[in-house]
Amino acid sequence: MFIATYNRWQLTETEEGSNFPAVTGTDPATGYDGEAERTAELRRRLEALAAEFPGFEVKEVPRKVLLNPGPATMSDNVRLAQLAPDICPRETEFADLMRGIRRDLVRVVHGDPDLHTAVPFCGSGTINMDVCLNSLLPPEKKILVLNNGAYSARGVDICRYYDLPHYVLDLPVDRPIDPDEVRIALQKYPDVGLVYTTHHETGTGVLNPVREIGALVRAAGAYFVVDTTASLAMLPLNLCEDPIDFVMSSAQKGLMAVTGLSFVIGRRDIIEASAGFPKRSYYCNLYRQYNYFETTGEMHFTPPVQAVYALRAAIDEYFAVGEEVRFARHQELAALARRELAALGFREMIAPEHQSGLVLAYLYPTDPNWSFTAVHDYCYERGFTIYPGKVAGLGCFRICTLGTLVPKDIENFAAVMKDALVATGVALPVTYA
Repeated sequence: MFIATYNRWQLTETEEGSNFPAVTGTDPATGYDGEAERTAELRRRLEALAAEFPGFEVKEVPRKVLLNPGPATMSDNVRLAQLAPDICPRETEFADLMRGIRRDLVRVVHGDPDLHTAVPFCGSGTINMDVCLNSLLPPEKKILVLNNGAYSARGVDICRYYDLPHYVLDLPVDRPIDPDEVRIALQKYPDVGLVYTTHHETGTGVLNPVREIGALVRAAGAYFVVDTTASLAMLPLNLCEDPIDFVMSSAQKGLMAVTGLSFVIGRRDIIEASAGFPKRSYYCNLYRQYNYFETTGEMHFTPPVQAVYALRAAIDEYFAVGEEVRFARHQELAALARRELAALGFREMIAPEHQSGLVLAYLYPTDPNWSFTAVHDYCYERGFTIYPGKVAGLGCFRICTLGTLVPKDIENFAAVMKDALVATGVALPVTYA
């Protein structure tokens, strides 16, 4: 039996038997114009084939609007890229595919291919953190973790797990890192060889001043490793201009591909120097993976083949749309989401001047009928996913505007959110004691 799949973008506000988000068309500035119309035409053609050939089945894949901070709502093009011919990943053809992806990942962050390289790994974004922290610490040196949120705190956990010598600079979670605090810490700890922090703390939406911090780290003679999982391909990064040695991300985040493939991008000379550093992991060693790519063109161990094809398509989309258009679209959608939720009375956790413009964190209302689970489930049943916050002891939820979203998605979500509040007995506008 032949099975054809497609991702449904509805063409009307309502469709009998369906509660999934409606998309009536898109703004050409988003890069997703005509998606709904193309899908409708594809559906018509597939249904005609199904009518002609009894063994041909058409499977409709409902479109979901993911407002969680990754994985993202992906395009049909990326989804269908996974339907590639079966291939052994040790074939030259696949090695060429990987080589092109590595080259273009460096392009995404405006690196110099002679100075910088991309090293993919099979795993979630946390594997990048593990790889960098256990691989890049020079002998007799210590790590300084700048911790102002759940994801930089994960770096502390990794240091403790490997028993890596480290210092922790704990900072407030509701504001960016103060470079003056970093300057004082670097003066206090002259044995620091690697500084680690997060660019965009997705637990709160706080954006850290990594360029200012990087200048201090470089002056101190240490390596600067930045978790850019939630900012790469969503906010400007330039490895040739910014004083950052390593960045990282996952395919399902800003590039909007599928889960299972992550990558570190950074300086070749440091990676090559790390060949002489203490080895702490067999699988998660940056030099071993880099060296295998450089000598064979292949990932050291079996890659997620379909995820690689999807990432290739996602990178092509990224360059076809253009980074400036992509960046602006995320910001515009976040601004729209902010207006819509403000109209419902929700209070933001982070001051606007400290935010990334990608993730919005909202405090739970104090209404006795408020239940995040009930509201989440109501929205989820209607095609929208919202996500709880990651701030210890503080009830909050998050809205993230990455993915192939358009303004109509945000407007539809706001309407469903309002209905969810009414259905669960929460007074409007929502209140705070």
